[in-house]
Amino acid sequence: MATQIPAARASRIGSALAAGLGLIRTLFTRAGTRRRRQEEILGDLLRQLTLMTEEIHRANLIQQYRLTLDQMDRAIDDPALADAGSTLTGLPVAKRRQMIFANREYGSLLMSYRVGLYDWDELLGHLRVLCRNKLFAEYWDRTAEHRRSLPEGSVEAKVGAVVDVMIEELADDPEEWWVVGPSSSGPPPRPGAGESGPPGGHQS
Repeated sequence: MATQIPAARASRIGSALAAGLGLIRTLFTRAGTRRRRQEEILGDLLRQLTLMTEEIHRANLIQQYRLTLDQMDRAIDDPALADAGSTLTGLPVAKRRQMIFANREYGSLLMSYRVGLYDWDELLGHLRVLCRNKLFAEYWDRTAEHRRSLPEGSVEAKVGAVVDVMIEELADDPEEWWVVGPSSSGPPPRPGAGESGPPGGHQS
């Protein structure tokens, strides 16, 4: 014969089971909430770490370029130092200074893009103006061999290819200089930690 459980006792057992199940749900809910919160905190930390790493890389890049500029300025002032750092031979002192300064101007524009001061459209605009300068065009022609050693796919290689097109198109039609080169679509990505050399670093 089946054991009969009084209704009051059955009700208490049912209430206890319901309370137990509710407690289990609460514990799991709290655990899930804590886990989601921990994941959110971890995600925030990773984003902050990424930003900090990029900022440190950007600061190192700027400092490295400052050293490069200092060397260029010394070479402009002292022909003996220019001889030590130049691969262009047979140039008068004044001409070599002009080539070094042209390299300096190009490197400054490229650096401004790499650290985010200029966007792609702004860089193209400044390059169009620079390419109109005959001394810069001469510098670009004299240093064509230097750019062959640039890593394919690097920012400097891609921007160098853009300058090649601009100078070629300006030679054909110098009047409409503001439309030479590529359109504003498809800018190369700014370098990450793997690309740390100073821009415009090819010797002149």
